[in-house]
Amino acid sequence: MPHAHLDPQARQELALAVVEAKIRKDLSWQELADATGLSVAFVTAALLGQQALPADAARAVAERLDLDEAAERLLQTIPLRGSIPDGIPTDPTLYRFHEMLQVYGTTLKALIHEQFGDGIISAVNFRLDIQKVDDPEGGSRAVITLDGKYLPATPF
Repeated sequence: MPHAHLDPQARQELALAVVEAKIRKDLSWQELADATGLSVAFVTAALLGQQALPADAARAVAERLDLDEAAERLLQTIPLRGSIPDGIPTDPTLYRFHEMLQVYGTTLKALIHEQFGDGIISAVNFRLDIQKVDDPEGGSRAVITLDGKYLPATPF
């Protein structure tokens, strides 16, 4: 049976333990995801406290990281989501995403509504992918794909 967990501190403490074990064992997020058969984005989000893992995936991760049964159970609980409690992030990487939405948010909204109509893009029925590609001008570029199901607004 699915259970909701309402204490974000418990999941945050588990996330810290996961990161410490990941570092100690010199594992990548991809290696942990490979043990579950799920996407690296979803597993990383779950291990950082933002998603619930299915039982078999939680068991596989717990075994790879030597986590106890309590941690394995906590990985399966539905978390209280939201990883930026103070609103505007101060971490430079997170802030750049905030900045992108400040600059392009209204553009995204206008284009989505023009192409789809009134509605939203789901963050529940959602896929995330990140790819590193070569920049023709030198260096690297990040290609970030946000793939959410369109949910139309319905009058009632």
